[in-house]
Amino acid sequence: MAGTPSFEGAGDPRYLPISEHGLIGDLRSVALVGTDGTIDWYCCPAFDAPSVFASILDAERGGRFEVAAIGPARTKQFYFPDTNVLITRFFTEDGVGEVQDFMPVDGASAETERHRLIRRVLCVRGSVPFRVLVAPRFDYGAQPHTLRLDGEMAVFESEKLTLALTATLPLEADGLDVRADFKLSEGESAVFALDQVGPGVAPRGCAHTEAERQFTSTVAYWRRWLSQSRYRGRWREMVHRSALTLKLLTYAPTGAIVAAATTSLPEQLGGERNWDYRYVWVRDAAFCVYSLLRLGFADEAEAFMKFVTDHVTPGESHASGPLQIMYGIDGRTDLPECELAHLEGHRGSAPVRVGNAAADQLQLDIYGALLDSIYLYDKWARPISSDHWDDVCAIVDWVCAHWDQPDEGVWETRGGRKNFLYSRLMCWVAIERAIRMANRRGLPADLNRWREARDTIYRRIMSKGWSESRRAFVQHEGGDVLDAALLMMPLTKFIAPTDPKWLSTLDALTHDLVSDSLVYRYDPQASPDGLRGDEGTFSICSFWYVEALVHAGRVDEARLAFEKMLTYANHVGLYAEEIGQTGEQQGNFPQAFTHLALISAAFNLDRALG
Repeated sequence: MAGTPSFEGAGDPRYLPISEHGLIGDLRSVALVGTDGTIDWYCCPAFDAPSVFASILDAERGGRFEVAAIGPARTKQFYFPDTNVLITRFFTEDGVGEVQDFMPVDGASAETERHRLIRRVLCVRGSVPFRVLVAPRFDYGAQPHTLRLDGEMAVFESEKLTLALTATLPLEADGLDVRADFKLSEGESAVFALDQVGPGVAPRGCAHTEAERQFTSTVAYWRRWLSQSRYRGRWREMVHRSALTLKLLTYAPTGAIVAAATTSLPEQLGGERNWDYRYVWVRDAAFCVYSLLRLGFADEAEAFMKFVTDHVTPGESHASGPLQIMYGIDGRTDLPECELAHLEGHRGSAPVRVGNAAADQLQLDIYGALLDSIYLYDKWARPISSDHWDDVCAIVDWVCAHWDQPDEGVWETRGGRKNFLYSRLMCWVAIERAIRMANRRGLPADLNRWREARDTIYRRIMSKGWSESRRAFVQHEGGDVLDAALLMMPLTKFIAPTDPKWLSTLDALTHDLVSDSLVYRYDPQASPDGLRGDEGTFSICSFWYVEALVHAGRVDEARLAFEKMLTYANHVGLYAEEIGQTGEQQGNFPQAFTHLALISAAFNLDRALG
């Protein structure tokens, strides 16, 4: 596979690498906090709202919230144990300071419109001088704002959003920004709170006592939530960090689970593979349900099922059939894609995109992912309702009638539709899981038609998806290109994990697409996808590879590959979508797909090791 070429923006000191960030959130939105103490990504009041801070996408025009020690300092970052409260530490010549970053969340519904972000600055040893700069740039840096400053409160007002910054020390205006320079001695602290304000939500200070109370209640919330986990295996810390990350990517008001926290972080520096992932991919969210159910988080699975029944139901016909491949976090179906030409992109990687035109693609695999999650929910959590079963039947009937057509495939290629094997495989899964549910619960169904379609798909895959010359199953009919999505064949129970045809395919995938423990999705040179440039290895595929090795009985190889994959996590256990040639993280960050696959791989590897 081709490596990542050099790019003039790669060493730009104005940008932290993607991996040099932690994530905080309040189950409605999130913020990225760099290891230098800067919040360089924050959308308010929701995941897919326009950004307030976006210097990760444009260092000059994006906006940022800096908190840093003045003068030379080493920094380290970690999560307060078993929580999503992030600590950034500054080690200076005269002392040690830290910033505690969190968004208050305690499970209560009071003041849900405040959307508070708290930054508590402390000196824990000696004395440390700090500087703070709050420079919002509303609507992705396109909307002007005014500043009103009154001592320890600053109000930033734009046409559609107003934010109030309150502090426990005086603030100074710097044009339309706000700054504060101060020195703390051991035991002293300062608090900065950024609130959305408007009708019914007035600016409110955040005194030291309130910051302490909200810190304590937020820590208690995350620990109470995590205590539901049933995982007791070897990789508890990484599995629980992945679970906490998936929870952060959940939009509590609807139960939606977004694919990632960001938009347009590049899959290759200087490339055009920059997409908006702040939406609900049916596929990604359905796989999340599996991982969360495995760990014992039934409430999240139930919330997503409610999102499905409320929004992801067959009815009006979309370009992708009775369901879209993705939805807004509020269930909306209109996600127009546009480019923000005024932003230069992360390290100059343009374009920056908002919205996602792939919403109009036909991706047949989503039906299998959704039906598999419904099947598991019905089996492990709570039986689905009769109305929900009617929706399932409508979806399966549509799949039976439409599985035999080309589509854009799981990787959302923009190079034309093909008869992708993975799409066929997941259509088989959709029908097969529905048959299981009907038989287990005695539910009404056109079983004869369903079985005939299921068996026809199986025979089609075994005949036209197999390449004698490659001795492997291939990406699409009539081709000889391999595809890492085929790793799902034994994981979905389509084929026995020790079937000679599958073992031969696994060897071929290992030879063509695996680099160390890392797995490429496919070779874009051999299988053009309509886009320029290369990409890194795809982290979910690397964890699928671990599972495939486990099921094939190659447990020692699987464990080594898994342990190697863990070394590619960032300093707080988070993964972006891809990993580049030299181990750098690429693409949107953090990505739900990767973390849910880590959970599944750890669970199955633990079980195999006994």
